[in-house]
Amino acid sequence: MRVRTTIILAGSLAVSACQSGTTSQAVSDRNSEFGCIAGTVGGAIVGGLIGSTIGAGTGQVLAVGGGIAGGGFVGNRLACK
Repeated sequence: MRVRTTIILAGSLAVSACQSGTTSQAVSDRNSEFGCIAGTVGGAIVGGLIGSTIGAGTGQVLAVGGGIAGGGFVGNRLACK
């Protein structure tokens, strides 16, 4: 019984997620701006984490800084089309 309820609930959520509605231009612009910011910040975080695995001491600090800058740039380019 519990499995059937879970399957029905998951199916209902999946179908409702496919429903498309009309959105105004302001809402679309705001969502686009949020995605752009999220891509930039997410890329910077991932780049910083990758940079933190490289080197030691001053080299590691430089690698983290470079990773943050590079990741932010790449995330921005991918998210802000």
